[in-house]
Amino acid sequence: MAKKPKKAAEDGEAGADAAPKGKKKLMIIVAAAVLAVGAGGGAFLMMGRGGSAQGQESAGGGGHGGGHGQAAKGAGPDGKKPIVFVEMREMLLNLSPDMPQEKAKYAKLRLALELKDAGVEEEVKPLMPRIEDTLQVYMRELRVSDLTGSAGLYRLREELLRRVNVAVYPAKVEAVLFKDVIVQ
Repeated sequence: MAKKPKKAAEDGEAGADAAPKGKKKLMIIVAAAVLAVGAGGGAFLMMGRGGSAQGQESAGGGGHGGGHGQAAKGAGPDGKKPIVFVEMREMLLNLSPDMPQEKAKYAKLRLALELKDAGVEEEVKPLMPRIEDTLQVYMRELRVSDLTGSAGLYRLREELLRRVNVAVYPAKVEAVLFKDVIVQ
């Protein structure tokens, strides 16, 4: 009989050790489940099914009217006004040299501005000289090295968008699109 209480004491110690291991497993399983649910919800929202305006637009056929098709009727298939693109004049600029001895380099650009609807277009068109002036002044300070690679063009696009939106405030330009970029 003396052995039985000793075994019971050993079982009690083993049971105490087993409980933290069981809690650790439970915590890991719960954390994995929460992570899986969070990842699923994030993927759902990123895929455009979460009810955002952009997701509904992409699900409804893109919404890029560009002034063609149903844009003449005033609204797209989902009842929204179509996106409008305003083309700018071609710009020919001389770029700043990387070193003073370098030969002059030139950039030729054709841009388009993406606007939310035709109402914004009516606000932006009279301001085109201001937009062109803003872009010309900024672009003359650029060097050829600023325009190299996709990262350089991305930075240029973001900076041009910021400057255009300052020039046309309170109207808002959604994006600056490159049609041609030639550097010689």
